[in-house]
Amino acid sequence: MRQVLKEFKEKNYFELFNSEKFLAKDFAGVFVAGNISPLSWDFQTLGTKKQFQLKDENNDGIYEIKLLIKKDISASDEDKLSTQWKLTKDISSYPQLQSSSVLLDALYNQAIEEMLLDIREDGAFMAGEKWPGVWTRDISYSIHLAFAIINPDAAKTSLLAKIKNGKIIQDTGTGGAWPVSSDRMTWALAAWEIYKVTGDKDWLRKSFSIIKNSALADLETVRDKQTGLFNGESSFLDWREQTYPLWMDPNDIYKSKNLGTNAVHFQTYNILAAMVSELDEDVSGLDEYVSELDEDDSELDEDAFKLEEDASRFISAAEGIQEGMNKLMWIPEKKYFGQYLYGRNYQSLSPKSEALGEALSVLFEIPDSKRQKEIVANTPVTKFGIPCVYPQTPNIPPYHNDAVWAFVQAYWTMASAKVKNEKSVEHGLASIYRAAALFLSNKENFVATSGDYVGTQINSNRQLWSVAGNLAMTYRVFFGMQFEPDKLIFTPFIPKNFSGVRTLSNFKYRNSVLTISVKGFGDGIKTFKLDGKVLKDNFIQTSLEGKHTIEIVMSGKTAKSKFNLVKNGYAPETPKIKLTNGQLSWERIPGAVQYIVYKNGEKFASTKKNIFTCSQKYSLEAYQVKTIDKNSVASFLSEPVTVRREEKIIEMEDYVSTYENKYPNYSGKGYAKIEKHHSDITFPFTTEKEGLYTIDYRYANGNGPINTDNKCAIRSLMVDTQFAGAIVMPQFGENSWNVFNFSNSVQVYLTKGEHTFTLTFRNSDDNMNGEINGALLDYARIRLLK
Repeated sequence: MRQVLKEFKEKNYFELFNSEKFLAKDFAGVFVAGNISPLSWDFQTLGTKKQFQLKDENNDGIYEIKLLIKKDISASDEDKLSTQWKLTKDISSYPQLQSSSVLLDALYNQAIEEMLLDIREDGAFMAGEKWPGVWTRDISYSIHLAFAIINPDAAKTSLLAKIKNGKIIQDTGTGGAWPVSSDRMTWALAAWEIYKVTGDKDWLRKSFSIIKNSALADLETVRDKQTGLFNGESSFLDWREQTYPLWMDPNDIYKSKNLGTNAVHFQTYNILAAMVSELDEDVSGLDEYVSELDEDDSELDEDAFKLEEDASRFISAAEGIQEGMNKLMWIPEKKYFGQYLYGRNYQSLSPKSEALGEALSVLFEIPDSKRQKEIVANTPVTKFGIPCVYPQTPNIPPYHNDAVWAFVQAYWTMASAKVKNEKSVEHGLASIYRAAALFLSNKENFVATSGDYVGTQINSNRQLWSVAGNLAMTYRVFFGMQFEPDKLIFTPFIPKNFSGVRTLSNFKYRNSVLTISVKGFGDGIKTFKLDGKVLKDNFIQTSLEGKHTIEIVMSGKTAKSKFNLVKNGYAPETPKIKLTNGQLSWERIPGAVQYIVYKNGEKFASTKKNIFTCSQKYSLEAYQVKTIDKNSVASFLSEPVTVRREEKIIEMEDYVSTYENKYPNYSGKGYAKIEKHHSDITFPFTTEKEGLYTIDYRYANGNGPINTDNKCAIRSLMVDTQFAGAIVMPQFGENSWNVFNFSNSVQVYLTKGEHTFTLTFRNSDDNMNGEINGALLDYARIRLLK
């Protein structure tokens, strides 16, 4: 710690390996964590556990602690593996499964029990045994997978707990939550599933208002107009270092366009359009819900119930996402989608696979049927299941990196069943059931390399979405349930190795109670009977009432199939490049056989050397380098370095009535302090040439830490009175008002002559906190791209 303490004393901060500044005033002590008893990976409460704090008793810069480590176990006491499970809850009111497999029946019962244990006293779902909170994405994916089907009341309670001012809450996340993280729209998947299961029109009206208000804000603040795609952090992959290169800060993550997050946004706008078709034209009954919305949302709501216009707008947004994903994110040589688009002024596609996004893309039919089959056949899968991403990032411990998550595996298995890939379905079922049986609980994740939950950074028993994923295998795969507003469709998929008879009794659907049996194996239905009568179609109507029996006999046939089973692999390290006198240089990466140089987001050259001479055609050019190893596996692209001829700096203090200079590291005379109700900041700008320009703002936001909270500052940029884009200013550390960074950049095409730039607050800029929405503005930076 001597070097850290020295820099604290000299500079009031210590520069971390990824160039972030750790402020001296934020230093609370040195603590030890681990997965050996009595340690744990619970970083959220680690600072309160003084028994794990190291001390510097003699002030020599060396911190020490004495711990008694138990030698006979490899996990902490709280994570000790159970050796048996026995049903303790009354689950008789839920659907009952009976099959030829005692093990699978027991795992089904265990999952029902764990669902009940995950219901809080207020009737809402908690995230898991260790996580008593109600989290938007956790409950939403869980409800979408299974709980809308068997526990719609708890599902509704949970979803309504995540509403504020008539909009969906984005849980605390990178840089202050929304819009850096933007996957709150998973709420829409869950809400629509509840309606399709229950037919509850009141729920439809209420959820439509909530989803629409949230979606309208996203259209202004999250959608990228150039590509049609939506910005924001990877859905559920919200631990930055786990799945992003270390150089990416919250602004970079906000500007990235992730596969899974875009799949969620795509389906959200399809859902909104479908909701419109379900609502009466006069939308009677909707008015009562308008009063529940905050007055500040009036801008978003003024046209809230012009349904035909709404439907057209929603369909257009969905089509834009679909086109952008298929055009910009598909990797023809790999035959699956890439992980995300990333960069700064120029973006490139990460060629890693992203399991949740691949699965949702298939289930939501974003690519055509040919590509859907290709995705399932070619996306890398390891022996213990499909990893969240592939290949893995080196030197990052397992959590999202190098890990299989049960709920993701469930979606992948459902996608595999959709395209009738028997081998992939069989492997997916084995992955889920192996873990649940071996650990005697539905753990959140396990290490992709070993298949063991020990070794992951954080884990929990009865993790809600893992429980839901387990149950989804019964409802969505073995019984093939597909809920629509007007019917329940059955498309079972039974691999040959899972052949037998399965009966699901006491299954409640609308006003009916069903006993459903599926016999045999296959990827299609031979006969479908309702109360002994053969039906031509394999669905039942919502009007069915009373007790009924459904008998399904499978075809006994499956199509030939394959999937891409690979050894778990790692990408090479990412280069750190520097630019000196027009020449790029970097340290050689172990295992590298060549380096690919990118210019303005596109492949430009390859070299075996660790130097490269830049050339300049445009006014601002960005260079990056990635490593290629002997197996042709690529690293992440390096942080961009820019070659530029000119830039214009506009000091913000010159365009406000009063300015401040309390905190250091600003440019000019000081900075402008903006708060939620602060007046606009307008400045003139004269261009000498017509072209594409980029503008960003140098700012400080010390309203919260970099990895959590909800106080990301947001403003609308108006150019010549027209909305040009959102300026997003994430948090960079609690009270870190002397740490200035650049916001995201917005690109605008300007004619030669005079223009006006205005930074203003609109209702779509309201963040998740609702009250604190401010930053210190140092200057605006305008650069000509080309």
